[in-house]
Amino acid sequence: MGQSRHERGPRTSEHATAVDRRTWLASAGALIGVAGCQTKGRGEKVVAESRNVAGANRPIQQRSVGFQLAQEQFTMPELVELGVLAEQAGFDVVTASDHLQPWQANQGHSGFAWLTLCALGQRTKRVWLGTTVTCPTFRYHPAVVAQGFASLSALYPGRIFLGVGSGEALNEQAATGEWPNWNERSERLIEATDIIRRLWSGAKTERQGRYYNVNARLYDPPSQPIPLLMAANGPKAMRRAGQHADGLVTDSKTWKQHKGEFERGWNEAGKTHAAKSVFIEHYAVVGNEEDARAAAELWRFGPKAWKPYVNIPDPARIEELSKSEIPLEEVYKDWVVSTDPNVHAKAILDLFESGATEVNIHSGQADQRRVIAFYGDEVLPRLARGSGRRDTRLP
Repeated sequence: MGQSRHERGPRTSEHATAVDRRTWLASAGALIGVAGCQTKGRGEKVVAESRNVAGANRPIQQRSVGFQLAQEQFTMPELVELGVLAEQAGFDVVTASDHLQPWQANQGHSGFAWLTLCALGQRTKRVWLGTTVTCPTFRYHPAVVAQGFASLSALYPGRIFLGVGSGEALNEQAATGEWPNWNERSERLIEATDIIRRLWSGAKTERQGRYYNVNARLYDPPSQPIPLLMAANGPKAMRRAGQHADGLVTDSKTWKQHKGEFERGWNEAGKTHAAKSVFIEHYAVVGNEEDARAAAELWRFGPKAWKPYVNIPDPARIEELSKSEIPLEEVYKDWVVSTDPNVHAKAILDLFESGATEVNIHSGQADQRRVIAFYGDEVLPRLARGSGRRDTRLP
């Protein structure tokens, strides 16, 4: 790999411009040496179009690659530094998980995600920033979420999005004592989403709903629409996201199994011709099986996160159960584990071909800088080639 970018120093504005204008091949087998991938026609380039999300003036690029800041695993000061490095490396989006407690006690951290994003916005210029995801129904009131993200948007206009979800007991029940059944949590999420949008409009919002009573307005509403994405991990939630959000946050397995439900909800809401975002969380390890096993110890809950660990309010109990119930091999069996950049690039391209518009790299490795440098030096350039000009991120 040679000297990493982070040893060479930060990139110039020329680099940032080159990444902002990134074009993509619909399939890049000829560039990364993957059998079975072909370009469209002889030498023809298929260029992704930038598109508006929820009317935002600065769109989230189609076929973007993001980097996940794991609030559960690292301190806030470290996460801010990692976010800066991710922008310098060429990532398009930086996301933060939003937790009161970590999933497992041995993860060891759980800073306030909104403050992480606020601090990171001061240190970056280009990347989109948002949560994957915030629960706007229990420990946060939807009016407070609307105000918080409107304020972030005022600081960093055109760079903020909001991801929302129905929550986990380790956050919501632990903070409030409330944890109703899934149907109520889903209904609350829909109602909260509507309140957030109405407040963002700047109009006086008077609502006596089933779960929330609001009589207020935001005196500093967003100057442009904020994309609102919704998390889903099953068929009912996928359809709900299609109906009520500007896009989706999910994992690759759920997307491949139930994307028809998301499309169904989207069409039922009359958004057939509107642009939509599909964010896929993608676990990746730059290393070997030993590295994957070390990471999996911290993310062992994954295979049973939504059945049944989502209903457990104690991270120590989740850690205990996952150790007794889930073999490590089960945790990382679907992760990309390799030091070959072609393998990592191929996995991202496959997700794009399945309909994803953003692939969010999540690595449980302790050495996050290694992951960022590897992707910046070796993987992202393989995806950006085909633009007809020199990739300015390479020496």
